[in-house]
Amino acid sequence: MKLLKVYTDGASRGNPGPASIGIVFKDESNKIIWQEHKEIGETTNNEAEYQALIFAMKHVNCHHPEKIIFHSDSELMIRQMRGEYKIKEPNIQKLFLEAWNRKIDFARPIEFVIIPREENQEADRMANKALDQGKLEI
Repeated sequence: MKLLKVYTDGASRGNPGPASIGIVFKDESNKIIWQEHKEIGETTNNEAEYQALIFAMKHVNCHHPEKIIFHSDSELMIRQMRGEYKIKEPNIQKLFLEAWNRKIDFARPIEFVIIPREENQEADRMANKALDQGKLEI
């Protein structure tokens, strides 16, 4: 596979609150080749965004791409991963370092792209699906 497009989203109902992540992998033709969602416990939205990115990074190598583009509607996270914004929050610093170290391990070109929320609907739907499944039926 030449290009792997990775879409990630973190969702939190409360700040902090119950949180989840959604990930969608697409090939060069925009065909979905893998998607996942999972609950991650109580956390903030920004922390959930990073956890989604890290989870996706753990699964990228299974697809053997030559190039990877990570897409997110989290401007803060993407700009931090590009080195444009400083990280002040200690919990975010830890997650950033984990993501940064994973980035360094990739022996191929990678990009981090900010996309509008409308272009991240599939990953958003996956994250919300995990939150909705975690609700108790009364």
